Amino acid sequence: MSTNEDDNSKVWDLAEKIGFCMLTTQSGTDLKARPMSAYAERIDNAFYFLTDVASHKDDEVSRHPNVCLAFADSKGQKYVSISGTAEVQNDREKIRDLWATPAKAWWDSADDPSIRILKVTPSSAEYWDSPGTVLSYIKMAAAAVTSARPEMGDNAKVQL
Repeated sequence: MSTNEDDNSKVWDLAEKIGFCMLTTQSGTDLKARPMSAYAERIDNAFYFLTDVASHKDDEVSRHPNVCLAFADSKGQKYVSISGTAEVQNDREKIRDLWATPAKAWWDSADDPSIRILKVTPSSAEYWDSPGTVLSYIKMAAAAVTSARPEMGDNAKVQL
């Protein structure tokens, strides 16, 4: 049986390893998701994203700060869903600290005045960590033959 501390570490480990997530925000009564490059910082208990001041997600977060981050490694059968509260910041030092190759696709330099930080402070998470696609299929096939439920790996809900 895992402990909350182990589960907490597992959430951070999986999110850091996967790196990209679908960020879901609320737009009016609709939910909207888009792929984002996540910078996980355990010490800050935060996920950071570089975003543009003109983007709709910044306005959506201002009105509805509750968001969901969905990380997926489908080949490895590893998934993490993180709920939290988002805020937009204009921390120029942090922007320079987070500046990396993915950002260069959107902006010329870290000094671009339109770049903002989207900080997500997680409150809870759930992860699924299975042994991998091939082994999962074998376990599901064996379970179908024996009418037993397959052991598909670890799953836990975590308060962060």
